[in-house]
Amino acid sequence: MSRNRKNAEPIRITGLSIIDIAEEGKGVGKSDELVIFVDKAVPGDVVDVRLVKKKKNFAEAVIENLQTPSQLRQDAFCSHFGTCGGCKWQHMQYSAQLTYKQKSVDSALQRLAKIDTSTMEPILGAPDNRYYRNKLEFTFSNKRWLDSHDMAFEAEGREMNALGFHVPGRFDKILAVEHCYLQEDPSNDIRLKIKEYALQHDLSFYDLRNHEGAMRNLIIRTSSTGEIMVVVVFAYVEQEQIDKLMGFVKLTFPKITSLLYIVNQKRNDTIFDQEVVTYAGRDYIFEEMPLGNGTSVKYKIGAKSFYQTNSAQAYELYKITKEFADLKGDELVYDLYTGAGTIANFVANSVKQVVGVEYVPSAIEDAKFNAQLNGIENTIFYAGDMKDILTREFISAHGKPDVVITDPPRAGMHADVVERLLEMEADKIVYVSCNAATQARDLALLKEKYDIVRIKPVDMFPHTQHVENVVLLKLK
Repeated sequence: MSRNRKNAEPIRITGLSIIDIAEEGKGVGKSDELVIFVDKAVPGDVVDVRLVKKKKNFAEAVIENLQTPSQLRQDAFCSHFGTCGGCKWQHMQYSAQLTYKQKSVDSALQRLAKIDTSTMEPILGAPDNRYYRNKLEFTFSNKRWLDSHDMAFEAEGREMNALGFHVPGRFDKILAVEHCYLQEDPSNDIRLKIKEYALQHDLSFYDLRNHEGAMRNLIIRTSSTGEIMVVVVFAYVEQEQIDKLMGFVKLTFPKITSLLYIVNQKRNDTIFDQEVVTYAGRDYIFEEMPLGNGTSVKYKIGAKSFYQTNSAQAYELYKITKEFADLKGDELVYDLYTGAGTIANFVANSVKQVVGVEYVPSAIEDAKFNAQLNGIENTIFYAGDMKDILTREFISAHGKPDVVITDPPRAGMHADVVERLLEMEADKIVYVSCNAATQARDLALLKEKYDIVRIKPVDMFPHTQHVENVVLLKLK
């Protein structure tokens, strides 16, 4: 390897071997004692790089020359790759992505929880690694991200309005997405037609710095039942403009099941405290999962509802969860962080009773509705902070669970919740996690009374670093 340093000139390293891949989709190499994260590099690459940031023990770099491409490398399929913050692993073969996801789970459990992972089961890959999401959120902005091609032309006459995704690290810059490979048709067509209408009719796009402009956000949800929800978020009320745009969408896309709008005048994009207005159709769509023997469970999905964004893999995840629990029919199950009761209602027909607990009140209302919709009478749902609800008195009133299913957010479980689980001593805990590091932290505490029996990663988000992991614990 050679380095070239002259005054303030950038440091260059030649012949750097990429040996791993980091969470942000950057390849990892080592030079002397320096760990180097290389943008768009793949394990197995040999590259010449230029350092763009250097700290004491690590640096960030870009590729100046690809000496030897890795056998794991493939051409990125999306024209927005490298600018958009999504699908950062799409330049690596999908089979290799699965290998490195399994490796990341294995590493976290061994390193942080000192767990023997020799019996870990192979990761379950997604059958579809494009067009797999059932929900996307787009942002309108009057500050379009300009690439080098854009900058080659005069500023006069440039179209600066955009509808698309935030550029990483630039909250006020939006990448104008032409085609997104995350959500199936007619998602792209709906987005492009709405943008075209807004431009033709001089509707102002939102200014993320000054909080001005009419058009703010667009949410598109699809379901495995073929239903479509479109939510247009406006920043201020001009009812004539709203009615004309919504009328255009209804006429252009008559197959939309639920056409809704929101007027959000706050300085943040959250819609959970905002009124949702139904312009046409229902105010919800349905998702459905088979249960076997010709039966299924339906879920009502509203504009604010939480539902796993990969419908096909969510079904596989819940099947694995149910299999790990090995339900016999007479169990009392606690479903912690139940959300809209998706897991609770999925396992209800196989147990005596399910008690679901969730922080978000609106999600609990969805859970209750979903139970009623499916004629499920053996579920009870409670809203509130998990550590406050899951008290000794609560357990005394509802009974000691035979099985606990827990699916916490990325931050994992509060220490008080882990302590309560240790006190409860349920025969089995099935821990579903979207963050192997925080899961490992919790498992390290639960090991005091539990053995780790089964481990199964599940890929919900192809071309990203994210991975779900299911762990079965049994009381010692």
